[in-house]
Parts: sequence; C-alpha cells; structure tokens
Amino acid sequence: MTQKERDRLVALKKAKKKLITQKQAAAEIGVSERQVRRLLRALEKRGDRAVIHALRGQPSNRKTAEKKREQAIQILSQDVYRDFGPTLAAEYLAKKHKLQVSRETLRGWMITAKLWRAKRKRVEKIHTWRPRRSRCGELVQWDTSDHDWLEGRGPKLYLISMIDDAGSRLLARFVEHDSTEENMRLLQLYLERNGRPLSFYTDKATLFANLPKTKRGELAGKDRAELPPTQIGRALQELGIEWIAAHSPQAKGRIERSFDTAQDRLVKGLRVAEAKTLQAANAYLESEFLPWWNQTLSVRPASSDDAHRPLGREHNLAAILSHIETRQVANDYTLRFENKLYQIQRADVCAGLRGGAVRVEKRLDGTMAVRFQGRYLSVAECAPQPKVSVLPQPTKLRPKAHRKPGEAARRALSDIVRSAGLPVWKAAQINRTRTQ
Repeated sequence: MTQKERDRLVALKKAKKKLITQKQAAAEIGVSERQVRRLLRALEKRGDRAVIHALRGQPSNRKTAEKKREQAIQILSQDVYRDFGPTLAAEYLAKKHKLQVSRETLRGWMITAKLWRAKRKRVEKIHTWRPRRSRCGELVQWDTSDHDWLEGRGPKLYLISMIDDAGSRLLARFVEHDSTEENMRLLQLYLERNGRPLSFYTDKATLFANLPKTKRGELAGKDRAELPPTQIGRALQELGIEWIAAHSPQAKGRIERSFDTAQDRLVKGLRVAEAKTLQAANAYLESEFLPWWNQTLSVRPASSDDAHRPLGREHNLAAILSHIETRQVANDYTLRFENKLYQIQRADVCAGLRGGAVRVEKRLDGTMAVRFQGRYLSVAECAPQPKVSVLPQPTKLRPKAHRKPGEAARRALSDIVRSAGLPVWKAAQINRTRTQ
C-alpha cells in the first residue's frame, strides 16, 4: 500500500466515524462526494483493501502477446543484429519482419533479455551552437570519414560526404581512396544535381589548399611567398565558389556528427544488407541510407530561397574538374606529358604556338585535352623512339701501390751494388807520378 492510499484510508475512516463530513473527506482525498460514498461501501465489504485498485497485479489488457515477444527476441538474438539499439531494432522489425513493436516496449524486452544495456548519460559541457545558415546552398560542409565500414568483409572504404548547413541535406559516396580525383567526382555529382553553392567549408587537408609550413619559433605574421592552389582549389576558383577552412573539427561539427550517426546506423545497415564490395555499399547508401537521412533528419531552412547558382555555358565541368598542368611546346610542335610525347596536328598550328605554354587537361574519364589561348588543339601520341645502345667505356686500370722494400731487400741490393775494389778515398791518395 502506498502512502497516498494510506492517507486516503485515514480520511475514509474519519468520515465513517462521523469525525468529518463526506464533503470534507472528498476535498481531502481529491475526489467527488459520490466517489467517497462508493469507497465507504467498499470499505464495509472488503476492508482496508478497498483503497487499492482491483487490477493491481493483474496483466494489462493491452499487453503484447508473449508469442510476439519471443519472436522479436529470437530475431534480435541473431548475430547480424548485435549491438542494435531499441530505436533501430524497432525499425528493422517493422520493415524486414513485419513485426510492429513500439520502441519503449522493445527497450524493456531487450534489457530483460540482456540484448541491450542503457548507457549512462554524461553531463555535457554547455556549448553555444553556431546558428544555421538561412538559405540552402549558402554553406556546404565537405569532409571524409576513415572507418571500417564493411567490418572486415571487404576492402577498406572511405566515405566522402557533403552536408548543407541550412537544411542538413546529405550527399555521400564510398570510395577506395581519398584522392583528389574521387573528391572531384563527388563535387561533379553535387554540381549537376544542385548547382553552384556560395561556399564550401572543409578542413585544411592538402587536397584543398597548399598551406605554408611554419617552423617552431618562426613568427606567424612573417611574409611568405603565396603557394599555388591545389587542383580542387583551382577548380573552385574557376567555378566562383568560396573555400573556407575550418581551424578545428569542432568548427565543422555538423558533418562530424553526421559521421557519428553513419558509423552507427550505416555500418549496421551494411551488415544486414551483407554488403561486401564497393558497388554493394554504394547501392545501399543510395537506395536506403541517404533517402532515410534526407526524409528524417533534414530540416526546413529558415528561408525558402535557394542560394545555389546554375551552371553557365562558361562552366565546362569536364575541363574544370581535371588535373591541369602547363607544358611548353617544342620547336617541332611537340610536348611531353607523363613521359609520353605528343605531336600537335598541322591544321591546329598557329602563330605563337612554338615555344608557347599550353594547358594540358587530364580529365576524369581518362582522356586528355590540350588548350592554347582558349582553343583546343588536336594532338596525337608519337611512337616511342628506339633506344640507342651505348657501348660501355673501358675501365681504367689503377696503378699499383708502391711498396717500400724490406730490410732483406735493402741488404741484397747493397751487396749487388757494392764493388770489390779500393774505396774512392784511398784511390785518390795514390801518387801516380811515382809509379813505374
């Protein structure tokens, strides 16, 4: 019996003994006088248990059938549904197994069956969130997530994502390499679907900008030579899109939080779909995850105006989203690119071409284009020239090192040179005039 029921029993017994009126008892209990009279009649029949609800301890009439509970627990006990939370598990039970169970009911079942354990909530620090941009296309956050998306079932994949700051609409693709080419492919897809946004918000990766390196102790404000833009930086300049660098991961928190959600729900979805290849992962991403995200987690921007700008005739995406390099034309109207020699066709030869600089475009489809002063030139690859064999030069013999003679050699040499006659000084003293 609860304390509230004890207080009610005390008031009823006072009314029964005429210590207080039924009206006073009703005001004290918080019910009507008619209900007080009912309780007094029940008190005479059942005693003190009259204040306890008759259905206490009885199963609810709306309780889910035990068979349905066992079926749900059996499904969620499979290895493919390990570490699923109640919300995601309820969605998959309804979508794949046609089993409708509320999220909170399933939460209790999973806790009882020890399939899920509630996490202790952490006290988060107070943080002032940056307000969203008001229009779609004002700011688009762009980043790549390095995660074990296939859980060892296939190759290592990277998830490149773009999320709109105003409405949280998401566009993403799985790739095998976080390269300039793959990022340009996603940029081309975004531009074809939405148009040109006002700005992109990224980190300071070398894909987006060549930033000067500062040595320890060097002044930050010291004048340095401006580095040339990267291929993506050049492409954004030609498209008229501003590039904004984030100084920390927290600054672009919207896309970082989207990666947290993807690393939970997307990984589990790929596991259920049994995705093992890049194509299967992108198929699930395009058909299941992105539609769910854009329908469930996206919001309506504050302004209905769209800040995206259309692509004009001057925006040739195939040329802009290319690997661009500059080459000098030789006197024979040839140029060298990637260790190959190309000949400019005679019909495209014009004044100033010899010795001039041309723009070489290596496009995403693998083709190559050469442009000079706004006009494309026809080029053909030259056949590789046969290598001339060079005779090896004769090696020069090194002179032998001079060896000093030993003591025995000196003694033998002195014996050979030594004469058996008189010494020179004795021969000089001989007086030849006295000789006969």
